[in-house]
Amino acid sequence: MEEKPKIVISRTRRPAGTPQDFAFSAEAIPAGGVLEDYRRRAWEAFRSLPLPTPAEEAWRRTDLRGLPAASLRLPLPDAWRDLPPVPAHLLRPLTADQHGGQVILLPGGSRVELDPALVARGVVFTDLRTAERDYPELVARMAGQTVRVEEGKFAALAGAFGQNGVLLYVPKGLTIDRPLHSVLWGPGGGLAHLSHILVWVDDGASVTYVHEAASPDEADSLHAGLLEVRVGEAASLKFVELQSWGRGVWNFSHERIQVGRAGNLDWIFGAVGSRLTKNFSELDLAGEGATGRMSGFYFADGTQHLDHDTQQNHLAPHTTSDLLFKGALKGRSRSVWQGMIYVAPGAQKTDGYQANRNLVLSEEARADSIPGLEILADDVRCTHGATVGKLEQEPLFYLKSRGIPLPEAERLMVEGFFDPIMQRIPFDGVRERFQQAIHQKMSLD
Repeated sequence: MEEKPKIVISRTRRPAGTPQDFAFSAEAIPAGGVLEDYRRRAWEAFRSLPLPTPAEEAWRRTDLRGLPAASLRLPLPDAWRDLPPVPAHLLRPLTADQHGGQVILLPGGSRVELDPALVARGVVFTDLRTAERDYPELVARMAGQTVRVEEGKFAALAGAFGQNGVLLYVPKGLTIDRPLHSVLWGPGGGLAHLSHILVWVDDGASVTYVHEAASPDEADSLHAGLLEVRVGEAASLKFVELQSWGRGVWNFSHERIQVGRAGNLDWIFGAVGSRLTKNFSELDLAGEGATGRMSGFYFADGTQHLDHDTQQNHLAPHTTSDLLFKGALKGRSRSVWQGMIYVAPGAQKTDGYQANRNLVLSEEARADSIPGLEILADDVRCTHGATVGKLEQEPLFYLKSRGIPLPEAERLMVEGFFDPIMQRIPFDGVRERFQQAIHQKMSLD
């Protein structure tokens, strides 16, 4: 039976004042190179687009008053040398004792490692600066082809001023057995970290790619990012995206993955950090027989605000999508999930599903869950569901009757709630790290 969406409503005061716009000028745009025209177009969009307000439907539940846009600055070259280093646990190999390759994005710099055997087989996995210099044709074919800079203020910001990023290209027919890993490390109060990730898994290729974004808890800073991914015909991508930004980070992203004919995508997303997050995540099933699974988990506490806007676009016949997002909330935190399944005219035999499940663990926490369907074909199967609730008392009573203290019993139930998503993370170390974050949040008052 289809579940009806429930919305928990609380009254909270919005921060006073209207945020000033960013103070960045055209002089800060990287000059020359294959992206010069792209960045100029992004700059024009950035200048013309205002900061979003709750008057816009997509931003109706996320208020940016309090964003210190005018005081933010871009990192200087090699700024990372005078900032806290990347924690060692973020750099550990995902499997065995080594990665297939690793890219570390730092304020004003980067570090890159890639197995020479993969280089010899035509794999490109490097930072964006190096890619612009060494692989300009690849960059030109990928940048701006999946996400348009005109889609929003923060998309334009990242497009115009993006100083760091990743380029991954997997040649036709190649299967990469070991995972590739990138880390975006963003320390430094008052800095704007702008990233652009480009991925192309060519026809018949297969790869697992893990991208993590993190920072220490510091004064206000910002991340704005673009993610553009193309999965070719009969290609396969498992993409794990994890964010554990510090509590002072305002985090914005525009992400879109396009899947070609008979291609397969497994997209796993986890969020436990940031002060405020607004993610636009879209799956385009563009070729006949394409399939995509989107799995998300989030845990907010304190005054964190996490807003995820997901879109499953069925653009061709015989396509399948499956989305499950699960979240837990403590303190005065708030989550927003807005989901849409779109079926284009002619996209017959579509099978689309979306569900959002929320656990509200305190009286002042709030979860808004808004599923949606837009179907323009007549031979489809599309369903959705959304729930917002508290921990069930009967299982809690059972655990307590077995001598388990209440805090431990609640933690076990929250772990069980998230377990179906956690099991989709293919690496024990990453899974354990996010389970530890759940433990820490559950232990806070």
